[in-house]
Amino acid sequence: MIVDFFQPDDAEALAPLLEEMQSYYSVFCPQRDSIVATLRALPAGVEILVARLDDRIVAFAGFGANYAGPGLKPGFFLKDLYVTASVRGRNIGKTLMAKIAAIAVERGHTRIDWTASKDDEKLLRFYDRLGGSRKEDRVFFRLDGAGLRALAKEGAPTLG
Repeated sequence: MIVDFFQPDDAEALAPLLEEMQSYYSVFCPQRDSIVATLRALPAGVEILVARLDDRIVAFAGFGANYAGPGLKPGFFLKDLYVTASVRGRNIGKTLMAKIAAIAVERGHTRIDWTASKDDEKLLRFYDRLGGSRKEDRVFFRLDGAGLRALAKEGAPTLG
């Protein structure tokens, strides 16, 4: 297995895995051409690791740096970790997480934060085995769609 950073040329190869993930979670999935275009134009700060077996992308982890938090130190937020169904159970997810941990330590980050579905016991056990500690005192929020647009209309001052 080879783990490396996503490059824009990987967009076509990663798109089917993103489609599979959206289907797995039963959430909306844009058309393939839209996925590819978005991947090729990712903003700065978004990082994706991809895992390849036999030159095929079989897993990915999307993450980004954040600040502040505990001790006013930078950390990573893991947005997505997904391994295609045909290769689960082969330590690919653990390998991706270990690589992110190594990058975090190398860059002076002090933590990795993420969310997980409270109803996915297999996933929760996976994260427990990694040594992650559950933060039951937190509530996950998301601002998107109409709510995002409505708040934006309330006026964001020009920055700069």
